[in-house]
Amino acid sequence: MTEAGGPGLPPPRKRYAWRAGQGFWTLAVGVPAVFSVMRLWVEAGGELQTTLLLVANVGPINLMAALFTTATRLVTTGLVAVFALGAVLAVSTGDRPRRPPLFARWYVMAPPWFLAGLFAIALATWQIIYLPLLVVAAVAVFQRELAMLEWPRRRWAATVGVALAGYGWLVAPTVQQAWRTGELFAVALLVVPPVLALGVSGPLPGWLVRPAAALAQLGIAVVLLVAAVPVVLTPVLPMTVTTVATPAGVPEEVRGHVISTDDVNTVILQERGGVRYIDNDAIEARVLCPTAEELVRYRLWVREFHVEDSLLGALGRRVRPMAPVSAVCRIPT
Repeated sequence: MTEAGGPGLPPPRKRYAWRAGQGFWTLAVGVPAVFSVMRLWVEAGGELQTTLLLVANVGPINLMAALFTTATRLVTTGLVAVFALGAVLAVSTGDRPRRPPLFARWYVMAPPWFLAGLFAIALATWQIIYLPLLVVAAVAVFQRELAMLEWPRRRWAATVGVALAGYGWLVAPTVQQAWRTGELFAVALLVVPPVLALGVSGPLPGWLVRPAAALAQLGIAVVLLVAAVPVVLTPVLPMTVTTVATPAGVPEEVRGHVISTDDVNTVILQERGGVRYIDNDAIEARVLCPTAEELVRYRLWVREFHVEDSLLGALGRRVRPMAPVSAVCRIPT
């Protein structure tokens, strides 16, 4: 059996220094809190009084639920990328006396149950079209555990062959449809990752470890900052169109987010800015509407699952299919 920490394997999981652990858990706990405050501030249009109104009416449980449903993909993507790169760097450094790169230390520090839970959450919440990338990351992250399996080459070849054949059966109709419709990016996402998974494990050449570590840290930081913009801009409150009676007899449609409702008034944060208090007696109807970000881009399906759904979303649509979008939602106000 190959010793843990030997050539080609990362060292056993342990804590290198309390600073690395403190930095990791600070990011894991602090980033969601910062995102929550930023989202309320952006949704309020940067106005202090509106922000205070949202803070007073959006409970922490509702805020965390909204953050979980919209930011889970961003957080899991960042962590998966960090640990995948960290595993490759840890394999490349091995037992060298020099201090390993930051991502390698985070990978070695992370307990197996945390990594397994991370990949389970990513599997359930990532869009189906991006799940092949998760396979590449899993091979990189769990290569230490895979290397501990002393299987003969024939067994490895048979296992990989069966896995690739099953994957091909699963996505072949989708790849053909995407190719016919010219969706080359979708074709690449479905075809390239399984090929990369065959050679993603380390080690890297010694001279490449330090430059790769520096570029990886900078690259992930930039990508996460760019990807965080849509998350911060995603509304915390549901989008609605409220039909209000007017003295002229012509109903008015108020498009915006409902902040709160009591026995007298309904408070709406209007889509075009400003807070409006509407008398409940004047409300004739209210319709829940999707946002522009929820509109589908691809017309592709993987075995009856839409490629832009997550596994949780796809299962939810089987329990309760999506209702047709009301025409009111498409009328600008």
